[in-house]
Amino acid sequence: MNINWQAVFNAEIAWEAIPQILEGLPYTLSLSLIGFALGTFCGFFVALLRMSKITPLRWLAMLHISLMRGIPLMVLLFFIYFGLPFMGIQLDAISASIIAFTSMSSAYISEIIRASLSAIDKGQWEAAKSLGLRTNVIYRKIIIPQAFRIALPPLSNVLLDMVKSTSLTAMITVPEIFNKAKIVGGAKSDYMTVYICV
Repeated sequence: MNINWQAVFNAEIAWEAIPQILEGLPYTLSLSLIGFALGTFCGFFVALLRMSKITPLRWLAMLHISLMRGIPLMVLLFFIYFGLPFMGIQLDAISASIIAFTSMSSAYISEIIRASLSAIDKGQWEAAKSLGLRTNVIYRKIIIPQAFRIALPPLSNVLLDMVKSTSLTAMITVPEIFNKAKIVGGAKSDYMTVYICV
């Protein structure tokens, strides 16, 4: 059986396509990093609410986490970009993407932060209290540095997942890498080569 490798991957088309595809790289990276940064900020507060002794606040955090982890990102993107205009809220594609990424990542990151804070031995907290340290000092100097080391591997997984998930924003016209590849693939009539480049 003879395989036409030229049909699978055309090096000449790939060479021409790569610079055009890379025009979408700033969008991919900025969406991922901004969504991750805002998701971490919001996720920290959601984690604190989740650990709160006030039951309604804890339920509110659990509702947010359950909803955001249960709704597919594509559905959330479509709801924010196409659904909110029916309620009088008009957002451009990039803003809608950032809101979707922030909402989604804050749910996952909040659970990572909560688990990391819970993993710290209670004895350290009690020892710091017995030394007369204030709560904010205990968190800043003792608890958070250790929790950060525990949280770093799963947080990096969330960031990598966000970079890969930016391809979904092509569905709402964000000109990121995958969207650029779709356009270039159509222009060159060779989607396979272009998608391999991505």
